Amino acid sequence: MTYDITPSGNLHVGIIMDGNGRWATQRGHPRLKGHSQGAETVKEIVEAAPNLGITHLTLFAFSTENWKRSEREVSGLMALFRRYITSQAERLITENVRVRFIGGQNHMEPRVLELMGWLEKETRDNGGLNLTVAINYGGRDEVARAVQKIVAKCQTGELSSAAITEKTISNHLDTAELPDPDLLIRTGGEMRLSNFLAWQNVYAELSFDDRLWPDFTRKDLAAALERFRGRDRRFGAVAAE
Repeated sequence: MTYDITPSGNLHVGIIMDGNGRWATQRGHPRLKGHSQGAETVKEIVEAAPNLGITHLTLFAFSTENWKRSEREVSGLMALFRRYITSQAERLITENVRVRFIGGQNHMEPRVLELMGWLEKETRDNGGLNLTVAINYGGRDEVARAVQKIVAKCQTGELSSAAITEKTISNHLDTAELPDPDLLIRTGGEMRLSNFLAWQNVYAELSFDDRLWPDFTRKDLAAALERFRGRDRRFGAVAAE
């Protein structure tokens, strides 16, 4: 028996982009300099992804826990999100990238939400790389919001509690339109998921890279994919002897 490493025919890679602040600190720069440099890495990786066979790329940009950071850093990150969307929109549209944003809308700046909604609309019909950006995102928060939607449907009679399955939950998550990740990469040397795609990553292969995110290149992405393609993914089954 053989096992297709990407049974859906898609290749979905999630990335926890860790290490921007440390990259800046090591060089004597403010932390926001690291985030700015990390945005340059995002451009490179988004450009490289389709040529490496990636059909879906999901990037963890800002977590629900990141609001605990200093007001200056949070404000700087929101400004960076605005600049990234406005400066990269034309290129993303031209390169046929479909952009989605996942995460809660609470606490988010109205202007950032406006730009996110605009870019999603402008790229909705694009058929190239599916780029998903997680902003104000937490895996547990996502599941809680999905449960709230399901409960509301049960209360109106639209859905029976007895009919709730794993698929029901998946269909109410922010990622309902996406396949589950095949490979999760985390840069920065830490070895944890940090509340990223908690439901979806059940069968994702994990790759931890010591490089800080601003130092991560398309060659590093290609190397991670090469290691991934050498793995034996069984999805709970047992290979025939």
